[in-house]
Order: sequence, then C-alpha cells, then structure tokens
Amino acid sequence: MQRLDTIELFIKLLSYPSVTPNDEGALTFIRDYLDDFEAEWVNKVNVKNLFLYKKFGDGPHLCFAGHIDVVPPGDGWESNPFVPKCENGYIYARGAQDMKSGVAAFIQACKDAKTFNGTLSLLLTSDEEGDAKYGTIEVLKFLKERDFLPDFAIVAEPTCEEVFGDAIKIGRRGSINGVIEKIGKQGHAAYPEKALNPIHKVAQVLPHIAGVDLDTGDEFFAPSKFVITDIRAGMEVTNVTPGKLKMMFNVRNNTKTSKEDIESFVDKYFKDMNYTLTLSQSAKPFMTDKNSKIVKEITSAIKNITGVDTKYSTAGGTSDARFLAEFGVDVVEFGVINDTIHAPNERTTSKEVEALKAVFDEVIKNF
Repeated sequence: MQRLDTIELFIKLLSYPSVTPNDEGALTFIRDYLDDFEAEWVNKVNVKNLFLYKKFGDGPHLCFAGHIDVVPPGDGWESNPFVPKCENGYIYARGAQDMKSGVAAFIQACKDAKTFNGTLSLLLTSDEEGDAKYGTIEVLKFLKERDFLPDFAIVAEPTCEEVFGDAIKIGRRGSINGVIEKIGKQGHAAYPEKALNPIHKVAQVLPHIAGVDLDTGDEFFAPSKFVITDIRAGMEVTNVTPGKLKMMFNVRNNTKTSKEDIESFVDKYFKDMNYTLTLSQSAKPFMTDKNSKIVKEITSAIKNITGVDTKYSTAGGTSDARFLAEFGVDVVEFGVINDTIHAPNERTTSKEVEALKAVFDEVIKNF
C-alpha cells in the first residue's frame, strides 16, 4: 500500500470507532499498510490480535506493541470523537493520546525502516482497555509456542508529563484487590453484651492498617500502600448491631510486596478474629533494568531528537507492558504527553506525533 504522511496515517487510525473489543477494520488496514511484513492473526473469542514481523538480519528481535481499542467517548465533546478535528496544531479525537498516536508513530517507523540489525515486529490488540484477557497475552503465548518471543519491546503508551520526551516508564506497579469479611453476632443495640459487633472489633485495628505503607519503596517505586476502598455492615437501622462486616481494599504493589506479604499483614491484625480474606491480583509489578539495551537506546534517541534528558518512571496504572515483562521481555513505555486520556476532547499535537516517529526511527537505526 502507498505510504501516507505520518499525520494522515494518524488521522486515518483515529477515524475507526474502535471501542473495546472492536477494531472496526483498523487492524486489517494496518496489515495492508505494512504489506511487506509477514502477518499472523491470533484472534480469541471476540478479540482481534495482529502480529506483524520482518526479519532484516540475525540480530535481536525488537517489538513495538500497542492497542488499537479505545474507551467509549462519553459526554462533553465539542466535536465528533471519531471525526478527528485539527485546530491550532492539536488533533482532537478519542484515542489521540491513548494510544493511536503511538501506534501511528511506530507503524510509520517500521514502514520506513530499510535496514535493521535483526527482526522488527508489531504486536497489536483490540483488547487492552477492557479485561485484557484475550489480547496481548494470547499473542505472547502464541509466540512462545513458536520460540519467537521478542528480546526487547517498546509499548507506545502516553508517558510524558510536561514536555515531550521528559519521561519513559521502565516499570509499573501491580494491583492487588482484597476483601475481608469479619464475622460477628447480630443483636439488639440495647444488649451489646449478647452480641458480637464486628464494627467495634475492626475499628480497633483500622489505625494500624488504613493508609499504611507496606514497604519503603525504592529508587523508582513509591511504597506499596494499603488503601481501604469500602466498608459496609448492618441494615441501616439504629437498634440492630450487624452480624458481619465487609471491607474492601486495594494495594498498588511494587516489586517488594507480594500477595503473601499482604496475607501476613492482614493476619497480624485479624488473627484473633473470625474473618476471611480473599485476594486477587489483576496485575503484577515489573521492573526493567535501567542498564538494559532497550532503556539505553530509547534514552539516547529521545536526547538526540528532543534534547531532553528523560526521567525513568513507574507511575500510573497498568498497561500491556506487564504481560511482556512476565514473558521475560525487556520492555519500556514511551509516547506522547499524557494529560487528556479517557477525557472529553482528548487531544495531542501533530508535532508530538512526528517527534515520536522520529524517536522510533532513531531507535531502529541505532539498535
């Protein structure tokens, strides 16, 4: 397919109303656009996943990864969220920052690549903004079975904070959700001695657990904090004490705190109570060594293109980079400024998209 201008390509991708888990034809367009790359479809349930690759030489395998799906537009838009609006250097549309800017930049960089010391690939999914059960992780399983996992990866999520180039992510915190149920004995409020009020028992330990740091963090990670998100008990009447209390919490954990650590922490304060604990880990933390080749190469490329000294960050929620790390891939995230993602009138600048493409060109050239 004939090459488009980078911004034309970006606008084309923004025009697909690809709300999770639908790609609305965007992945087929990308396959056709990169017609000199080999294509593998790894579709699962109602999710489409596309893996494209081209072997230039016998060196390392570098993968660019991202998602084509977006969150629903919601209310408050001043223009149609799937008809990109260009105004004063900005481009407005759902997915402008998260993350069709990144996808457009690495697609164009791969299309323009004439030489590379190894294999270039692209991993694209329509299932990142949802549960992510059938997206990137399924492609990685497919690649592992064929002994074709990447050595290094760049996920083009929006990472910059104030100016383009000021931050990359070399790790992410995990997320552990918990539910504690404290069993008591329901009774009349006038006869507290005949009941066992779980609220009174839990109130005694709250000062020791609410908002407490579970570790000290490190150079890149903030401490893992025990954040209580909900407490409920009783029947909303004044003369009955409850028979059970339910408390929900979340821990955005770094690499120093595990599910087992949280179990021990809870048991320390609840061991003398009749309680149950349920934990689920929706994302595992990861950290890429700052001396890894991929970290050094993208840091150098950002400096060469923008003149900015980038910082290494682990802030924010989760991304598909966690799956790549879990499969042993050295992974970083780098993309445009993140300040309007998931919001009405989401936007980025054409200048940032072109600069991002230039950074990826630089990485490919020097890797």
